[in-house]
Amino acid sequence: MLQRIQTVYLLIITALMVSVLFLPLASIQVADTFYTFDATGISAVSTQTELVYPIWALFALTSVIALIALITIFLYKKRVLQIRLSIFNGILMVGFYALFAFFVYNLKGIMKAEDVDVTFKIALSFPLISLILDYLAIRNIGADEMLVRSLNRLR
Repeated sequence: MLQRIQTVYLLIITALMVSVLFLPLASIQVADTFYTFDATGISAVSTQTELVYPIWALFALTSVIALIALITIFLYKKRVLQIRLSIFNGILMVGFYALFAFFVYNLKGIMKAEDVDVTFKIALSFPLISLILDYLAIRNIGADEMLVRSLNRLR
């Protein structure tokens, strides 16, 4: 199971997406108030952190991406299913960025302010890195499937 490079790729995807759940994706400044944007929602940064606007869809999507990558690791005997799940996972990662862009686009309405300053954090690049690793995993799983099929032809 851990002998194949695609398993390492999928394990890194899982670790990156789990870290996206807990790290802030962006910092938001509205006038003199600071907010953090993470997978659970937009929280006010003050002495006590309070959730101002919950975004559970982003949290659920990130959790599903990490869970599918983890499940895909253990399906190493079913390579075609592994490829299909990895492709679906890649589509979900693109959907993560679409959902994030939707919420950032609607920030002015959410914050009820005209001047909203958004600063993106490094954790926002983790799904992109995961998407690249997902592509590499798909290529290596496909190469394994081609190798097995060519060996079956020789028998």
